[in-house]
Amino acid sequence: MKSRTLAQSPRASAARELVLSLQRRLVNALEGVSRTHGDARRFAPVEWLRDEGRHGGGVRYVAADTELLNRASVNFSQVHYDDLPDKRLGSATALSSIIHPRSPHAPSVHMHISWTELRDGSGYWRVMADLNPSIEEPGATARFSETLAEAAGGLYEHARAQGERYFYIPALGRHRGVSHFYLEGHATEDPAADAALARRVGESVIDCYASLLADALQRELEVTAQSRARQLAYHTVYLFQVLTLDRGTTSGLLVHDQNDVGILGSLPSHVDRGLLRSWRERMPAPQGELLDGIVAALEDATPSPVTEPVKRALARVLRAHYRAHPEALALQASGDIIPPTVANHR
Repeated sequence: MKSRTLAQSPRASAARELVLSLQRRLVNALEGVSRTHGDARRFAPVEWLRDEGRHGGGVRYVAADTELLNRASVNFSQVHYDDLPDKRLGSATALSSIIHPRSPHAPSVHMHISWTELRDGSGYWRVMADLNPSIEEPGATARFSETLAEAAGGLYEHARAQGERYFYIPALGRHRGVSHFYLEGHATEDPAADAALARRVGESVIDCYASLLADALQRELEVTAQSRARQLAYHTVYLFQVLTLDRGTTSGLLVHDQNDVGILGSLPSHVDRGLLRSWRERMPAPQGELLDGIVAALEDATPSPVTEPVKRALARVLRAHYRAHPEALALQASGDIIPPTVANHR
């Protein structure tokens, strides 16, 4: 049986321990909320290997269709090129998670924390977090934003502005969520302080979100056909943003095809295919072609399920589109800094 190798750099090893501790914290928190509400099922680990483990890989903890969760994925990965000194990238270590609750009154959350280390020993952190409710509860939005502000200190306003820019959807004239945080390429002359910031933001977001989720469930608001319809529409917006704008998702799919299901783990369980199709004329060229391919990959059903075979088909659509239209990468979301993720792996 093949096994996953680990990056040998001391800073990559420290980053691995940091993000693994955040992964455990988030999974434990979600399982704790689930138990409180009568669901004792645990997240299931799924491992993947990069080049049969030679260049690392990762493990994601997943849950779907439980009493609490519509779709949830908490992904750890570490890819490295210790045996390929000609690569610009030394290693990339990341935690990327998305939680979509079943209740339309409970918000989704996304968090990404990663350390990228180049061959010359330099490196930088990417720290992202955003709250994504189908039906906004202003108090929850305020608590999430205040948590980020306290954790990030003087960096908060910059990260908030970058998040507002990154998660904006031009074709729809709206943001994906309601509270956004995005630090890209973060590195100072104090590496220990940089790592402490990444840990502090991660732990704060996890603890705040678990509290928000528990509070939303305790309110026991009625789930109506209207609230379900709002959730389906929002999940459709979420998929649209991820597949047509999210630079991190596209970069991951272009670098390799060995973890397509994991990379697309952020997608909710069902979307409105007709609503997606209705946005076709709002797309700049050639992104209308991309949306055509996305719609074609989805089952002609209402609502349309986003299964693992569908995720693999969507990954193929994105790869084919950007290989045919590399110039379209310039239309994807960005903050002030555009990370050369794909180039680093070459």
